[in-house]
Amino acid sequence: MSLPLYLIGARGCGKTTVGHALAQALGYNFSDTDHHLLQATGASVSDIVAAEGWDGFRRRETAALKAVTAPSTVIATGGGMVLADENRQFMQQHGRVIYLYALPEVLVARLDASPEVAQRPTLTGQPVAEEMAEVLAQREALYQLAAHHQVDAMQSPDEVVKAILTSLSLARAS
Repeated sequence: MSLPLYLIGARGCGKTTVGHALAQALGYNFSDTDHHLLQATGASVSDIVAAEGWDGFRRRETAALKAVTAPSTVIATGGGMVLADENRQFMQQHGRVIYLYALPEVLVARLDASPEVAQRPTLTGQPVAEEMAEVLAQREALYQLAAHHQVDAMQSPDEVVKAILTSLSLARAS
């Protein structure tokens, strides 16, 4: 059995889309921490945040990360998963962490094209373009700190999967 692969990055970078394709390419299972939370609680991210605040949501998010971690699994994480040192360390110790990087304007275009308000509550109350620039500025160093690999997610999902597979192959060869 192989180590789990954790996909991290800002919302809209393609963690779920790429995760499904990567899991299929590797013959792995796929899990999404936000989906796990929805299944486990019957509540959306927005509902949990409204009821418990961001701190309550972050605690549940950490529990979800640990619950879905398994060998031979690609795991799409929530965009803020890296905010907790505990989560960064857990992912690094239990698998390989892949940061899907995209520029704020690319993320905004994707979020505008496919809004999922219930799963993507505003973090700042600002328009999405301003929020994405601010959130990325705050989290970029944490994404890089957590990642074993960084992949350009501004390509098609198939190209992102190829880049991940290449990155993983090079890591195994060295």
